[in-house]
Amino acid sequence: MHADEDWQAVEGVPSTNMATVNECHQMWKLKLSATTTISAMFHLNNKEAKREVNINFINKTLPFYSESKYLGVTLGMTLTYRESLRKKLTSRVASLRRLAGSGWGVGATTLRTATLALVHSTAEYCAPVWCHSAPTRLFDPVINDALRAVTGCLRPTPANNLPIIAAIQPAELRGNGTTLSSVCSAVEPGHLFH
Repeated sequence: MHADEDWQAVEGVPSTNMATVNECHQMWKLKLSATTTISAMFHLNNKEAKREVNINFINKTLPFYSESKYLGVTLGMTLTYRESLRKKLTSRVASLRRLAGSGWGVGATTLRTATLALVHSTAEYCAPVWCHSAPTRLFDPVINDALRAVTGCLRPTPANNLPIIAAIQPAELRGNGTTLSSVCSAVEPGHLFH
């Protein structure tokens, strides 16, 4: 099958589904919000990163956005969250550094708790979706800066030692744990290993 035919097939499925949505809306006397309904495409084919899709709804083509925001996460077409998340992490690490550098005696326990609440919670938000994608490696230096603020370690300290010294699981293990726990909570007991 030709690449253009593949994309037409991809476009046909949501257009058909939108017709079903429309039937449900009519039955329940609902109306789809024209201002918030968009189309977006998520895939890992970088050669087709700029391709737009045409999804039809009630004889109109939905506006296409190459990036969309859902529950506070900016979703790019190729599922690379690096820029928005990296900015957020960097600003939170800066706050943590200010807390660590203050003269009123913030202890290691408080810094550790603040790191888990400010940095790791942000880094792990929606982790089941993206924790195994390559861009997550770009967050590691920022997380390591947070761990240096907690431990007081200097730059020459090997990054592999920072989670051990801070008593915080490495980011990769935490992301995998978050993914596993969300999968287990979504599956009924007894059905996971059938």
